[in-house]
Amino acid sequence: MMSENNPSLIRLEPTMTVPPARRPVKKPLPVASEGGFRPNLAWRKRLDALFQPLTVLATVFGLVVLAWLLWSVFQEGLPRLSWQFLTSFPSRRPARAGILSPLVGSLWLMGLTAAIAFPLGVSAALYLEEYAPKNRLTRLIEINIANLAGVPSIIYGLLGLELFVRYLSPLTNGRTILAGGLTMSLLVMPVIIIATREALKAVPDSLRQAGLALGATKWEVLRDHVLPMAMPGILTGTILALSRAIGETAPLITIGALTYIAYLPPASLEALRTPFTVLPIQIFNWVSRPQAGFHVNAAAGIIVLLAMLFAMNSVAIILRNRYRRRYD
Repeated sequence: MMSENNPSLIRLEPTMTVPPARRPVKKPLPVASEGGFRPNLAWRKRLDALFQPLTVLATVFGLVVLAWLLWSVFQEGLPRLSWQFLTSFPSRRPARAGILSPLVGSLWLMGLTAAIAFPLGVSAALYLEEYAPKNRLTRLIEINIANLAGVPSIIYGLLGLELFVRYLSPLTNGRTILAGGLTMSLLVMPVIIIATREALKAVPDSLRQAGLALGATKWEVLRDHVLPMAMPGILTGTILALSRAIGETAPLITIGALTYIAYLPPASLEALRTPFTVLPIQIFNWVSRPQAGFHVNAAAGIIVLLAMLFAMNSVAIILRNRYRRRYD
């Protein structure tokens, strides 16, 4: 068709119309059927408001029970604490009984347990986390370690009795401090391995890559950077493991720790091959006696055991904070 203003131009008329854009139609939300989910918000909010005071009540109840137990122990045992009690051997007379040999035995046992379990546990965790290939054998080992962390302590006592007391008797000399330390090391090592692996996983992988990019070997990166940054978590796991070991009685009774010793081990490595007793066994022995004087001695022994536990934890916490301040 010719244009009216300019005859030389041809105006094209559209032969088809373009439909307008359609808006998406919103589908109605499905309605819950009978027996389905019903969003009862009012009832759910009331339950949520009730949950917080219940958790607070449970926490306060646990703290009150703990405070009552500590109060009863300190009220009964604190007057019995004296230098004579700390430096005397156990006796059949409650007034003359002391905790010298159990106290020294506990120190020997905890020192030996830490000296064996800490380096072996950290080394095993380093291998599993940094060097071991990810295959079925590695997964099987990891599952077994996780299961061993929850095994009852009496099982470790039976294992120590057969392996360290009987089979390795030429090395350990039977029911001695060395056999007890090896048994307790097996008890706490899975906890140390698991805690160390979690601490190593928390270290950023970029730190490892940066060290390798600068030409350091893998061991140098682990030794100088990864391990120091993971040390606070490793020490926390070690604290928890040794805190469990210091109060264990069942495995030590199983391997044959004595309940009465009136002498001290020699101040040499020969002490590792001598019989021993520890504070938990001595406390258990006193509690089982009918005389009230032995019950007072047991309360005083519990206070000394708590003091040892707090001292160990304090040293570990100081070291942990030192490493944390260095790398924060």
